[in-house]
Amino acid sequence: MTSDTQPSDASTSRRWRPLESIERRALGVLVEKAKTTPEAYPLSLNALRTGCNQKNNRAPLMLLEESQVEDACEQLRKSGAISQVQGSSRVDRYRHLAYEWLGVEKVELAVMAELLLRGAQTIGELRGRAARMEPIKDLGELQPTLDSLAAKGLILYLTPPGRGCVVTHALYLDRELDKVRREAIAAHGEDSSAELETVAPRHAPPLPAVPRPAAPSTIAPHGDNDRLGSEIATLREQLNSLKHELTAARADFESTAADLRRELDELNRQLGN
Repeated sequence: MTSDTQPSDASTSRRWRPLESIERRALGVLVEKAKTTPEAYPLSLNALRTGCNQKNNRAPLMLLEESQVEDACEQLRKSGAISQVQGSSRVDRYRHLAYEWLGVEKVELAVMAELLLRGAQTIGELRGRAARMEPIKDLGELQPTLDSLAAKGLILYLTPPGRGCVVTHALYLDRELDKVRREAIAAHGEDSSAELETVAPRHAPPLPAVPRPAAPSTIAPHGDNDRLGSEIATLREQLNSLKHELTAARADFESTAADLRRELDELNRQLGN
């Protein structure tokens, strides 16, 4: 079987295009399965449909017919994003060409796959989920990858940069982007006036100053208020980050457990149990 092998030099010229939702799901599944279950890759049309419709590590959930997945694969094939090959059983199978098509490296492709499978998410959630495909030990290690993808125009920052910021891929159709941004802002409680960013600076913007009351004689000095407000804001940011990382860890655990259950079912089937 063909495994997920990175080409010696990923293309730097843009070959990718925005994709319809089913095309994005199918490409994300092919990348995911190449990295997590290389022994079952390339995928038959039926296996690809199953991967598109699985319930764990997918958002939104889909219930696709085989013909819908086949049509999406045909469009991806015409665009050069995937290829169709014949397996040992003479059943047609599909493999991705995403390294060349997107012009990315291994960790970058893992990040893109997770965004294609789940859409907008915090960088904490993204790190935990992408780490099941390629090792990413912390957010500091993820940031250079995000910087590189942003420079290539492949990701979008939907909320102001920082530990809890929300990112997504840039393969949406134009008509989808406003909805994606609104949903991200609503889900993560950001200011509705936040601008859609294509490249994020390294550091988050400064925290807003704590409002100063009109009667300073009855409260602590302004400097103490500013310091206390800054400490509270920092603690809140750390708490939100921990919540996001816990959510990502739980999703990773559920995904791994589901993969193990599928492998056990397949082993039992082969043994005739």
